[in-house]
Amino acid sequence: MTDDVVVRVAQRRDVPEIVALLLDDTLGSGREQVEDLEPYFEAWDEIALDPATEILVLDLDSRVVATATLTYTRHLARQGLRRCTVEAVRVAGDLRSQGLGKLLIEACLDMARARGCGLVQLTSDKSRADAHRFYLGLGFQASHEGFKLYL
Repeated sequence: MTDDVVVRVAQRRDVPEIVALLLDDTLGSGREQVEDLEPYFEAWDEIALDPATEILVLDLDSRVVATATLTYTRHLARQGLRRCTVEAVRVAGDLRSQGLGKLLIEACLDMARARGCGLVQLTSDKSRADAHRFYLGLGFQASHEGFKLYL
């Protein structure tokens, strides 16, 4: 199946399908909504103007089946190392465990390398034990504890 998948940078027209992927999830079902897509399109328009952020999708037969958001930053730490943060990773529920997640993350790593990044970091909710095993299997290390403060 992964041979039929096109990896590409998302376009504005993909927003409804990306939101559907975010909603097709135990956590997302409580956070997302599809009745009014305007906030998502507003976010898209802002993201599209940011050269340090891009949204990647996997397209299978003209259907968006996976997505991830990549943000590129540079810090003074680690001698100015460029890094890529990967967030909002989702694979369509009916297509999980078929290699799409691996394909998506490999594409993210390729994009990060192309941008000169020396480190890729990602976030995953603590409740996602299967995702954590998946990321560890790809060589990621659970090296930090994350914190959030909603304002």
